[in-house]
Amino acid sequence: MKSLLSLFFIVVFLNISYGQSTRLITQAQDSNLIKLEEVVLSANVILGSKFQARNRTGAATYVSQPELLRYNYTDINRVLRSVPGVTLVEEDGFGLRPNISLRGTSPERSAKITLMEDAVLIAPAPYSAPAAYYFPSIARMQAVEILKGSSQVQYGPFTTGGAINMISSTIPDTFHASLLANYGSYNSGDLQLKLGDSKERFGYIIEYLNFNSDGFKKLDNGGNTGFDKNDLLAKFRFNSAPTAKLKHILDMKFQYSDEDSNETYVGLTDEDFESTPFRRYAGSQVDEMTNDHIQIQATYDLVFSDYFHIITTAYYNGFSRNWYKLDAVTLNGDRRSISNILEDPVTNNEYYNVIAGNQDEAADALLVKANNRKYVSRGIQTKFDYHWSGDNTFHDLELGARFHADEEDRFQWVDGYGINNGIMNLTTAGTPGTDANRISDASAFSSYLLYKLKYKNLTITPGLRYESISLGRKDYGKNDVSRQGFDLSTRENQVNVWIPGMGFNYNFNQISLFGGIHKGFSPPTSKEGEKSEKSINYELGSRFSFGGFSGELIGFYNDYSNLLGSDLAATGGTGSLEQFNAGEVDVTGLEVLLNYNALNNHEKLKLPITFAYTYTHTEFQSSFDSPNDIWGEVTKGDEMPYIPKHQFNALISLEHPSYELNLSGRYNGAFRTKAGRGSIPSNELVPSSFVVDFSAKYHLNDHFSINGRIINLLDETYAVSRVPAGLRPGHPFAVSIGIFIRY
Repeated sequence: MKSLLSLFFIVVFLNISYGQSTRLITQAQDSNLIKLEEVVLSANVILGSKFQARNRTGAATYVSQPELLRYNYTDINRVLRSVPGVTLVEEDGFGLRPNISLRGTSPERSAKITLMEDAVLIAPAPYSAPAAYYFPSIARMQAVEILKGSSQVQYGPFTTGGAINMISSTIPDTFHASLLANYGSYNSGDLQLKLGDSKERFGYIIEYLNFNSDGFKKLDNGGNTGFDKNDLLAKFRFNSAPTAKLKHILDMKFQYSDEDSNETYVGLTDEDFESTPFRRYAGSQVDEMTNDHIQIQATYDLVFSDYFHIITTAYYNGFSRNWYKLDAVTLNGDRRSISNILEDPVTNNEYYNVIAGNQDEAADALLVKANNRKYVSRGIQTKFDYHWSGDNTFHDLELGARFHADEEDRFQWVDGYGINNGIMNLTTAGTPGTDANRISDASAFSSYLLYKLKYKNLTITPGLRYESISLGRKDYGKNDVSRQGFDLSTRENQVNVWIPGMGFNYNFNQISLFGGIHKGFSPPTSKEGEKSEKSINYELGSRFSFGGFSGELIGFYNDYSNLLGSDLAATGGTGSLEQFNAGEVDVTGLEVLLNYNALNNHEKLKLPITFAYTYTHTEFQSSFDSPNDIWGEVTKGDEMPYIPKHQFNALISLEHPSYELNLSGRYNGAFRTKAGRGSIPSNELVPSSFVVDFSAKYHLNDHFSINGRIINLLDETYAVSRVPAGLRPGHPFAVSIGIFIRY
């Protein structure tokens, strides 16, 4: 009720301000201080341009379409690695299920950041089960927006590290048709077709994307270790006549994708990784992920004038998946998990030999779990944006609200397999629902108010967010697969939180100073009485442009009063998704971005050079023993796992109207997989790596281009992770060539 009253008073204030404004924004277009372009009124973007990113009162990055086309990546990890403050823990080498951290948040399954597509929450169940086992295909995106620090209070529920918004292909202003096709090593290929147009009162775009590979890992006794993914997008726009006084715009979006990937949780022992880093054990031969995703979205934009919009979006996301994968080995009634076996193959020698196919076992030795789950996410959100100007001032008032509900339905089972001469055979078929049989759900109301005031060269943006979340779970138990409710257990948790933030930006001649403070928040699970993750986050930075150089320098400090860790199978846990209290943690860091064009005065050639660096230091301020040994035994002063101290990326390009050459190098510092300090034990270490990518394009004319790409140019063999179970390699040397046809 309080939230609704707050909304009412804010709207009243908005209308009063409308009447009292001394001069409307339409009159301010002649002002040297106030520009209409400072406000982006769009339903699906949060920045909309590099201009907006540079003038945000907080850290922000806008990755544009030309930058995405530079390498034609289908892997989100390779797209984000040039953004300061972003930490990536790879897993499969193709970016199918990325682990993304912003400013030291836990990277596991990107569960601690707000992920959006076209400004709509896109994780399968962002409140009740936020682990992102679905991630949108980056190859069909037109831009990627990354917000960090106080600049992202508008977007939640996760406000500690930041938000990422992926902007899907937009309806073109004129007729557009294109074909992009690439083929290369490991029978890897991608095909993208687009067709779109706009008329006076109607527009559309239809897009099809397929990317696939046979995989670079080598399965014992042979077999495909790759994937095949299809993606279909259709958008339609209906709008009133351009001359209409009150304008109406209705956008409809439909997206569908399906995936079949021969992916596993089984990695390698240290010894096997050293000798055969791309090996896949025989015990993982039946592992397979199948999933499909659907999104339906309708956005209505009511345009009162250039200075007042109301944008409302209704959305539905459905995601079904079954990751069928080796989970454990049982010998003589003793069951041991794959992570424990591969972590200590000497003690677990017999179990290791079964996984490796060195030892025959007749029945039910290999336990393969069908992680069968369905997700639904739906809601409606609206945004009011009103701006006006006065003497030497510019004002923008944005008010948003969202009603959201989501759920995760687990209906899992375990099959038993024997193995003979390295070939697995099904010996006992499990009954669906006998491993996990529960529904987790969440309903949430959120709202925010952001006020932007610009006075001469100073901009301030105070903001306030409110989240009211109800979390629940119904566990029917392993003996009630028909869900009659005779052994039903339930639990509920309720969270209400206010999340304030304040940012500022002051522009000097060729340099600006910006900073802010905001409250960090991450929802708990449905466990009764469990508290949410909380922190106070600070940042101070500068953007500059002089002498041919431009860039930014930012320092940040996240002061956690209550960090939450998660029991995810993806990080070696049991997969219960239960969270645990990790107490007080300090995260400090430095982000550096430098840009320079070495041929600034050349008529046709450009030589842009970009360097990005991130330093992150984490330190626990309390001691505890993490459940299921996920982070190990934590002592005050230890560092958080999975977060490297040093990362940098360098990019140099040679650009000509007829061709371009691009060279990118990424250094990822060593990191630990268990909490600790000092030198990292070898069995908890993921060593540092340096990987170079190269791409080239030649434009025969305005309609036809040839492109080539080399991933891992120096053929570096490197480990990317020790989780879920054992070491796993990054993508080896690979070459591809393709064409781009457009009209």
